[in-house]
Order: sequence, then structure tokens, then C-alpha cells
Amino acid sequence: MRPAPYQLTMPERRLTGVVFASPHSGRDYPAGFLRASVLDERTIRSSEDAFVDTLLDGVPVLGAPLLAATAPRAWLDLNRAADELDPALVEGVRLAAHNPRVASGLGVIPRVVAGGRSIYRGKISRDEAESRIDGFWRPYHDCLRGLMETARAAYGEAMLIDVHSMPHEAMDSIGSSGLRRPDVVLGDRFGTSASGQVMERVEAAFARAGLRTMRNTPFAGAYIAQTYGQPARGFHAIQVEIDRSLYMNEREIRPNGNFMSFRRTLQTVLAEISTIGRGEMPLAAE
Repeated sequence: MRPAPYQLTMPERRLTGVVFASPHSGRDYPAGFLRASVLDERTIRSSEDAFVDTLLDGVPVLGAPLLAATAPRAWLDLNRAADELDPALVEGVRLAAHNPRVASGLGVIPRVVAGGRSIYRGKISRDEAESRIDGFWRPYHDCLRGLMETARAAYGEAMLIDVHSMPHEAMDSIGSSGLRRPDVVLGDRFGTSASGQVMERVEAAFARAGLRTMRNTPFAGAYIAQTYGQPARGFHAIQVEIDRSLYMNEREIRPNGNFMSFRRTLQTVLAEISTIGRGEMPLAAE
């Protein structure tokens, strides 16, 4: 029996047009998938945004919904389009227009985990790929779309805060260039998925908590930000990438000694962000 396609935690009373989501923290690894993989259980989790859903679990108290994936990213990537199928992995799929994500093995059904390590010995069937998409991808996005539309209807505008984590080493090139290494990377697809006003307020919330931010480098946002961020229509989406070393032991995939302290810090940021969606100021692009 498959688990639920997502976990949705609603507030007792919705107080904001902000929606918080964690599409990559799912950790319900099917036993058959683990048996079919050439990777050990720790390596296969290297693409997972471990514990992000736990970091966010206080947002319903703020009056905002929290949508969290159950499916692991190595099994199904919710931050890809449903048609981003990899012909090198899925039987019966023809090579379409060049897609750098698919070409690198990071389509909707990933072929590799972090570091380009192959997940499978061979290919999987088209039916298996479609089953994952129909059973998990579509329900998750149907739910997210509904949350955003409800938020806009109630508050005039909706804002998605799509939270991810990044390996500490992802920012090594920034540190070696002489720039200050950021704790958080905020992605708005270079100003197209959220208004400048929204981005500035979100960035300021992190700064007030003492967290250094950078915009769009090296993570500007992918399918989710592109799809749900339509500022001219009253929908804003910002991808948030948090340095994993701030709260977890990346090698052992477990919370580190700073986990609870960082969780409290992040909660103050999320509380401030939630106020942006309470109709206190216009969010639309100037």
C-alpha cells in the first residue's frame, strides 16, 4: 500500500495568503525501489532535503498551510514538469528538444542523485514512470494549485515560499571568489516569479534574523517557481535554499547540535514572512 502523496497541515484559522511547501523532504522510500537501486540507503538520500519539513512544522500556528512531499526526490522530483522524462532511463521515451536537466539525469524521474551517481542498473518501464507521476506528482500539484488559488481569492494575492536545502559545498565557489558565503539563496527566477517588493521583504526577514542571503546564484528556481510565480496575476513564488550545515550533519544525515536553535531562528523569519500575505501592503509588481 502506497503512502499518501503528500502531507498537508492546515492552520486552525488561515490568516495569510502565504503558502509554505517542502517538495524535496519526502523520505518514504519504497522497498522495491531500494532493492532495485545500485546505491546504499545513505547515498540514495543525498538528494533529499532532509528535515526541511520539520524546520517548517511551526507555520500552521502562524495561520499558514504547510504542504510537504512524502515521495523522496530520488524516486520522483516534484520540482520538474511531468513531461521531463529521461529517454536514458524510461523505456519508450523519445529524445525531444534539448533539456539540460533531463540530459544531466535530473528529470521528473531522476536517473542520478547528487554528484551524478546512477540510481539504477538499467531502465524502468514507461508504466512505472507514469504510475509515479499519476499517483504522487499530480495530486501534489493539484493540492498546491488549490492552496494558491484559495489564497489569492481570500487575500487578493498569494505567495509561495518553496523551501529547499543545499549542500554546504554548493557555495564553495562563492567563498573562494572572496564574496561572503550566504546562508540562504533566494530564487525568483531573476525577478520573474515574484514582485521586487515581495522579494525585498522576504530578504529583509532573513537579514533581520542574522542570516546572509544571495539572490538566484546558483539556484534561481525551477519548475515550481516558474509555474506558480505569476506576479501579474497575483501569484508570487520564491525558492528558498538553506545551507544544510546550519542544522544537520550532512555526512550522516542527522540533525546536528544547532538544529533546535536554527529552527527557532527560522521560525522568526517565517513569522515575519507570513505577515506579508495579510493584506498589509500591495504585493503586485510596481
